[in-house]
Amino acid sequence: MTPTATSPCPCGNSRPYADCCQPLHQGHEAPSAERLMRSRYCAYTLGLVDYLVNTTLPAQQASLDRKAMRQWSRQSRWLGLEVVDSEADSPESQQAWVRFIARWQDPNGEQQAHEEHSEFRREQGRWYFVDPNNPLKPGRNAPCPCGSGKKYKQCCLQ
Repeated sequence: MTPTATSPCPCGNSRPYADCCQPLHQGHEAPSAERLMRSRYCAYTLGLVDYLVNTTLPAQQASLDRKAMRQWSRQSRWLGLEVVDSEADSPESQQAWVRFIARWQDPNGEQQAHEEHSEFRREQGRWYFVDPNNPLKPGRNAPCPCGSGKKYKQCCLQ
């Protein structure tokens, strides 16, 4: 069920949905990794699988299991989100981390909680979630993910 414009946003922020996650779901860019993470949790509560895929790092999107995402979204009763910590080196950072706890009730009625320290990256001015279940495998000539500034083949591949 989509919240009304004035109902509280499912992401747990104190703002109405129309002033919080709805603009992001409609195509506006998230101003921070934390806002993107909150909008992704909200997207799970609303079954917005395309949004979840589109806000995952582009290099990982093809490996996502849309059917499983849709099923988990629909079969869960979403109970809340707690942002424990959000960190970025500066407003210009290209990488950030958000620690959160997502709570839901599974189809058997059991309450579940998932705590994660998620990585987010900014590419071409847009924040993306880095899916820890789909590790990135850089090409030999790609920049090394360790941040050394060297090519992968000349750094961590050796």
